[in-house]
Amino acid sequence: MADGDASSRPGEHRFSAVLHRIAEEMAARDDHGAPADYIPMLAGADPRRFGMAVAEPDGTVYGVGEWRQPFSAQSITKVFALALALSLDGERIWRGVGREPSGNPFNSLVQLEYENGIPRNPFINAGALVVTDRLQELTGDAAGQVRELLRRESGNPDIDFVPEVAASEAAHGDRNAALAHFMAAYGNVTHPVPDLLTAYFRQCSIEASCADLALSAGFLARHGVRADGSALLTRSQAKQVNAVMLTCGTYDAAGEFAYRVGLPGKSGVGGGIIAIVPGECTLCVWSPGLDRRGNSVAGVAALDRFTTLTGLSVF
Repeated sequence: MADGDASSRPGEHRFSAVLHRIAEEMAARDDHGAPADYIPMLAGADPRRFGMAVAEPDGTVYGVGEWRQPFSAQSITKVFALALALSLDGERIWRGVGREPSGNPFNSLVQLEYENGIPRNPFINAGALVVTDRLQELTGDAAGQVRELLRRESGNPDIDFVPEVAASEAAHGDRNAALAHFMAAYGNVTHPVPDLLTAYFRQCSIEASCADLALSAGFLARHGVRADGSALLTRSQAKQVNAVMLTCGTYDAAGEFAYRVGLPGKSGVGGGIIAIVPGECTLCVWSPGLDRRGNSVAGVAALDRFTTLTGLSVF
């Protein structure tokens, strides 16, 4: 794995000047949003913090700002849980979760009632709970398997859970519990709800940096191929994950994200966003200030500028 810092060695890599320009523009922004206040462990983050990393398919990674600073990955981990479930279970995972945008907030209960406990997609909380439940059935340790995938793909053995974050989410997790109980009533989750929530909150508490996450998502730019050259997903499955990221990865702002950024992406309320340029690179940006839909304000703006300045887009 090659490594570089665009802010200290400009010109060494093909995107370094672009990243440096984006970092300067983000520092000059007036609007940075506000950190997630419903998870106390995240509420005190400085919304002006910023990091951005780019990983190329060969494992070269470089970035600007706080691109080596670990942060709470939160819902970004849902991408890796889905990839593992697909790799182990194939199309079966789609029996319990859909592939359509929700049009509602990520923790909404509304659609579950009139759609018989089948969540719209795997990236809203209800859908992620279904994926975690299935992955727990397949592996016995869903959160541990997600952590191991991140460690292996990033090359960073120090990626780990943050128990205080998981505990903070559990203490304020009544809505997720309601989602899980509702789906259990329809037979769409199989594990006891308290056990399922423990696994889900552990998964969301994983802490990793922009560099770690950009590298970890590289298999989606390499059409399913892992860092060691083996296949995690088929080419078709990698396409499927990227497609669901594009249409559902930023909750009910997915249309706006596609319009502005034009890449498959997945956000988390810790302020991170990963984005995929198939065949070219993966990106991760972090800034803790969120908009009202739970997406990083500076993160979306930075990715918008990246695709505008480079011309890289799936469109």
